[in-house]
Amino acid sequence: MARIAGINIPANKKVEISLTYIYGIGRKKSVEICQKAGVDFTKKVNNLSEDEVIKLREVIDAGYKVEGDLRREVSMNIKNLMDTKCYRGLRHMKKLPVRGQRTHTNARTRKGKAVAIAGKKKVTK
Repeated sequence: MARIAGINIPANKKVEISLTYIYGIGRKKSVEICQKAGVDFTKKVNNLSEDEVIKLREVIDAGYKVEGDLRREVSMNIKNLMDTKCYRGLRHMKKLPVRGQRTHTNARTRKGKAVAIAGKKKVTK
């Protein structure tokens, strides 16, 4: 099992897919990294030599912000939005959708499970 950027990437998958287990690397970046390192991205990770794993690790460390550094940057960006109290920051504070989605219906993922309003009954005449 290869360890890159503090993550144990799966050994029985292709390099292209395994690199996506690292936060901040998607399919496109994983192919780009393999090309820069000179590694065949269709190879399985357990078939890689130690030198190829080291090359991949060096390319990622040199040119990409991944894992802890990236998570810290994203959280600092969100914190900055909340500190400046701009519209997006206020939406983050209220735990509502930030990018213009409707909230009358839907938005359950962001808002959480629906809560019934206690004591609300129809008025009879």
